[in-house]
Amino acid sequence: MTSNNPTDIRKRKNDHLKISLSPKAQIGNPGFSNYRFVHNALPEINFDQIDTKTSFLGKKVNLPFFISCMTGGMEEGARMNKCLASAAQKTGIAMGVGSQRIAIENPNLKKQFAVRKYAPDIPILANMGLVQLNYGFAIIQIKELVDMVKADALVFHINPIQEAIQPEGDRNFEKLLPKLKKVINKLSTPIIIKEVGFGLSEDVIRKLYKAGVRIVDTAGWGGTNWAYVEGNRRNIGDIGETFSEWGIPTTESIKAAKRIKDEGNYKKMIILGSGGIRTGIDIAKAISLGADLVGIAAPFAKAAMKSEKETINLIEKLAQELKVSMFGVGAKTISELSNIPLTKIRDSFN
Repeated sequence: MTSNNPTDIRKRKNDHLKISLSPKAQIGNPGFSNYRFVHNALPEINFDQIDTKTSFLGKKVNLPFFISCMTGGMEEGARMNKCLASAAQKTGIAMGVGSQRIAIENPNLKKQFAVRKYAPDIPILANMGLVQLNYGFAIIQIKELVDMVKADALVFHINPIQEAIQPEGDRNFEKLLPKLKKVINKLSTPIIIKEVGFGLSEDVIRKLYKAGVRIVDTAGWGGTNWAYVEGNRRNIGDIGETFSEWGIPTTESIKAAKRIKDEGNYKKMIILGSGGIRTGIDIAKAISLGADLVGIAAPFAKAAMKSEKETINLIEKLAQELKVSMFGVGAKTISELSNIPLTKIRDSFN
């Protein structure tokens, strides 16, 4: 593992939060503007009876989107997590925490992630980098992560481009699949594999499924650009800018996962669609393209830095936009929305 010096970690996490929320880090087109719904002028449903509820990890949730795993500054981390967890509990949506690696390397930071007391009923996701399996993390530490937040699932994020550009990045991604398979066999908690803004390809999704992964999070290109974030942290030239357009757009990564799921041998796969989701229309489009649930990070980070009320307001705004979208296509339930087709109006992502 890289340096566990508290000062180094504090600076890195604070840098991540500050730069990732800057306008320049929110670059790219996740692909949603390339698709349109066909407006239904006669939906034949009652708006007040539209049902946005669904289920995730064996629990009912009120909305088909969740607070995705995200970075948190050292000073802001505990307060942000409390705010996000409380807002998620009050509105009945799922939540993921940021990378917990720092709490294993520095146990005094575990309190940052103690969110279950604020959110006793919702699905909560633990989180660490998959590459850490090559840097000393064993099953005992992995179970500790899950227990730390009493998690319903564990997210392993995979981020080769980010690690390659990050000044102190962990870059040994060798033989991770067999190690992942061993963890899956030893851990009773469901595993989610998530990219960090560069998307999952069809080939990678197939490999993950064969290794035993049943939940994937596309985290496609178009939201927070971690190549840009890392390239702007320690004056390492323009490499971050060079790779700022690297990746698979969110829409295309969701479609790749859906193509695989539609095959006979992959029916059990759950698709989480994330990466640049900014409106309720984006949420509706992601579900139509094949996502079972939709993840959102940066907008929630911005809201949580202000207040719990601001976070709840964002959830309610997205929910209202989603319901209007469903009304506009005549979908009364999330299941019906998933069967509403989209029209592709262009192929360019510029």
